[in-house]
Amino acid sequence: MPGELMAKKHVFRPDKHRLKIVNHLILTQKQRKQVLKWGLCTLFLVLISVVQDVLLSRVRLFGATTELIPCAIFVIAILQGPQTGSVFALVASLFYLFSGAAPGIYSMVTITFLAVGVTMFRQVFLQEGFFSCLLCTAGAMVAYELLNFVFGLVLGLVTLSRFYGFFITAGLTLVAVPVIYPLAKAIDRIGDQAWNE
Repeated sequence: MPGELMAKKHVFRPDKHRLKIVNHLILTQKQRKQVLKWGLCTLFLVLISVVQDVLLSRVRLFGATTELIPCAIFVIAILQGPQTGSVFALVASLFYLFSGAAPGIYSMVTITFLAVGVTMFRQVFLQEGFFSCLLCTAGAMVAYELLNFVFGLVLGLVTLSRFYGFFITAGLTLVAVPVIYPLAKAIDRIGDQAWNE
């Protein structure tokens, strides 16, 4: 009797069957960290979009408001570098366009090209740090607002009297960089440890 109980206890039992999709989704630890990192970047942009649309779009100073979404795209792209940052800027600007908050289809192109330009400029001429990121983001935001004004003028959406409003928007947006930068930097630190896999 005790032998039978012992034999039943050690009987081989096959593993439970998993769905076939789950079998293909086995990720390494490094891949899990990358998924977490980009998932947090996505949530961060959604949160910024909500803050922009719900709160800050109602606050106007000298007839201008902030543009936090392009600013956050520039900051994250700068932190990622030219290769990853350019792909991120393209995808994020595409979602920005489809969200309905973008001023037009040209904004997707301008955000992507400006993000690539400032990340390459920072990599070649500046050292990593907050002030270099602020400088590059400032340049990108001023150029982005200037291009928005030019496209709006060509399309008949704005008048020449609104010229200074676009620069005020860029300035107001840059006030948010000290808040956006540390959060984006904290997300960027996820997955920095290289695993030998």
